[in-house]
Amino acid sequence: MSCPRIATLGTQKTLERVLSKAGVGSRTEARSWIHARRVQVNGKTVEDPDHWVNMDRDRVRFDGKPLHDRERLYVLLYKPAGYLTTYKDPEGRPTVYQLVDEIDTFLSPVGRLDLDTSGLLLMTNDNQFADHVTSPESHVPKTYLVKASTLLTDEQLQRLRDGVELSDGPTRPARVKRIRDSGKYTHFEITLTEGRNRQVRRMVEALDARVMKLVRVAIGDLSIGKLAIGTWRLLTRQELTALRSRSTRFT
Repeated sequence: MSCPRIATLGTQKTLERVLSKAGVGSRTEARSWIHARRVQVNGKTVEDPDHWVNMDRDRVRFDGKPLHDRERLYVLLYKPAGYLTTYKDPEGRPTVYQLVDEIDTFLSPVGRLDLDTSGLLLMTNDNQFADHVTSPESHVPKTYLVKASTLLTDEQLQRLRDGVELSDGPTRPARVKRIRDSGKYTHFEITLTEGRNRQVRRMVEALDARVMKLVRVAIGDLSIGKLAIGTWRLLTRQELTALRSRSTRFT
């Protein structure tokens, strides 16, 4: 019996990536399964996770059964601060996978939120969808609420709108709206169309301030809404269609 073609995986991938992208587990788990001789390619057991597989012609079996692509799932999670987006943490810190442990298909985060950032996190086993949402070329906007460590002037907020110089180059123009000033802090909303590592924090640091609190509240037109922190729900068909077609450029 031949394995159905997994078109979403592309033509050629390493064996560990084929397993993880099929939604059966993380790449770390896939490597351990391959080393444990649980995976066969064209009838032969393969113990090398980096073995190249061509899904147009190769037959892959896991525990003796043909590898099928799993049903595509799209999850919106309200990530709390203090949770990592990695699968496991050697220091034993909590991860977002503990919040979605009732889902029996392995999901990957769509982009990252760092340990101290809370808010909207998408998780899916659809690699093409994840690539679209996270690719800088898609210009899918991400919106954050920020509490800065100082009172920011209008000129400083304008610098964020125009783009600031970071170690990896200037940032794209952003949408910035002052929400309020409270005591010695400025609260503002910022919308970006790129997703560099710790970008919002680094942009604020370029203004000689620090981020005290950071919450991602929207990706495209998709918002957290009334979802309780630490809980999740599935995306609707309409939300999924809107995100797939979403592309915004600021001028």
